[in-house]
Amino acid sequence: MSIRLGDIAPDFEQDSSEGRIRFHEWLGDSWGILFSHPADFTPVCTTELGLTAKLKDQFAERGVKVIALSVDPVASHIEWIKDINETQNTLVGFPIIADHDRKVSELYDLIHPNANDTLTVRSLFIIDPNKKVRLTITYPASTGRNFDEILRVVDSLQLTDNYKVATPGNWKNGDDVVIVNSIQDEAELRERFPAGYRAVKPYLRLTPQPNRKTA
Repeated sequence: MSIRLGDIAPDFEQDSSEGRIRFHEWLGDSWGILFSHPADFTPVCTTELGLTAKLKDQFAERGVKVIALSVDPVASHIEWIKDINETQNTLVGFPIIADHDRKVSELYDLIHPNANDTLTVRSLFIIDPNKKVRLTITYPASTGRNFDEILRVVDSLQLTDNYKVATPGNWKNGDDVVIVNSIQDEAELRERFPAGYRAVKPYLRLTPQPNRKTA
């Protein structure tokens, strides 16, 4: 099963390092990020889970719950978490799914035979409060995830869900944004964007970020 943007994230029930997880119930009305990892005690993934733990407050500010997945069993996860806490100087405070039967891996198409017949690829899924998949990224085993980019995408998705704007290339929270082309009426433009806008081209109009925050 291939997961596409806009699909409802598949629900599942599975054991984890924090007990039994019913995924949709666990998400509630929060945003969520599901990270997959090929196996426990892998070096790149150890650093990534440490970073995820250290960014706890950043995710919480955005109303995002995080959850990881590996094909190893719960007992292995518990031992791995000890290593993560020790080596990354942090405390893992989120669940790691024990996908020993590959149930979740099959639902989320995480087994790529050309990469490995049994281990999951390193994908992540950003899921909105309506349980829709809004972003998917799959990384090669040798390249660690960019968590600045993950947070940037969450900021963009949450901003553009609430305002009729899009975010340009290399946008960061606080930068100017693009007004969507569906808005052409000048009265509506003035109402929605009281700070005004700059028309570089008729189809490219920049305006200060609504509800601007400091990055």
